[in-house]
Amino acid sequence: DVMARVFEPFFTTKEVGKGTGLGLATVFGIVKQHDGFVDVTSEVGRGTTFTILFPASMQTVEAIMASGPDLPVAPRGGSGETILLVEDEDIVRSLSRQILESCGYTVIEATNGVKALEIFERLAGKIDLLFSDVVMPEMGGRELAETLIAKSPGLPVLLASGYTDDAIVRHGVLDANTNFIQKPFTPEDISRKVREMLDAAKVR
Repeated sequence: DVMARVFEPFFTTKEVGKGTGLGLATVFGIVKQHDGFVDVTSEVGRGTTFTILFPASMQTVEAIMASGPDLPVAPRGGSGETILLVEDEDIVRSLSRQILESCGYTVIEATNGVKALEIFERLAGKIDLLFSDVVMPEMGGRELAETLIAKSPGLPVLLASGYTDDAIVRHGVLDANTNFIQKPFTPEDISRKVREMLDAAKVR
């Protein structure tokens, strides 16, 4: 009964507040985006095995390594605007900060919603945009966004998650009108979305 639901977003066997149910859903989504497949088998007393399959490449390992990484570069577009980046995963937060700084933005980091709220109150009026993960310990992205918008109406908010916006909206985590970006995102994705939102905020 559990195995049939392991990839379902927001399904978890952990206690309330101990798990989000997005871990395996995120893995499944990323693998499917790369035309792969995830299989799971489980036996009582023996354990569980996850098998991830990807399409074979016609290139040799040597050829792939020789070609070097083909990493997209985010276009500049920032003018020093300050972005409050909230993400509990260190690697994702670090990558996001590097992308935003390369675009010309000033980035202030927080590891969860509670710390972000403290930073926002300390830097009142100096935050131009909130960029936050949706599901985090202590205070999630939606609750943080609602709290900050109440303090600063008109603050642009961009929320991110490893699952699709449609699934999150269906489960009542986000409103359908929320600005959303799906993980994994590219530098171009962030650059374009952030610039659009900041420009729109200036027009208002």
